Amino acid sequence: MPRSPRLRTVAFVLLSSAALAACGKKAPKQLPPPPGPAPVASAAPATQGPMPGSQADFVATLMGKDVIYFDTDRYNIDDEDAAALAQQATWLKKYPAKRATIEGHCDERGTREYNLALGERRANAAKNYLVGLGIDPARLSTISYGKERPVALGSDEASWAKNRRAVTVTID
Repeated sequence: MPRSPRLRTVAFVLLSSAALAACGKKAPKQLPPPPGPAPVASAAPATQGPMPGSQADFVATLMGKDVIYFDTDRYNIDDEDAAALAQQATWLKKYPAKRATIEGHCDERGTREYNLALGERRANAAKNYLVGLGIDPARLSTISYGKERPVALGSDEASWAKNRRAVTVTID
């Protein structure tokens, strides 16, 4: 009975694979020397934590107070928001060359236009409060993202509450 060309091809591939698998890499006759000592760091002192005056420093110093939250359809600053904004103002006064953008955000409910307007009112409320605490308004800008940048995905009150916010982000 003659063998088919297909069977020969399969047999050839299997034998070739086995032959290649049997070939192994030979160990070198001499191993390279072990690595030397670790390079010495520059003369600049090593700092622990984020660089002072950076956005990372802002976030670390405020420990979550870089964000304030709002009730549904509201943009008023309550006592908890006022305390967070006071901490932000203290940090901004410590770094007078720093500028900040205040981002206004909303939950998914409502039209795009309504949420952009509400986000703008939230950002402006935070900005005006910081100005009232002595921060130069020229150092602060606002932007509204409406419902376009949620931090919590979901259609429930817990998710919506996390998305109704104003976030202060340092720049420069």
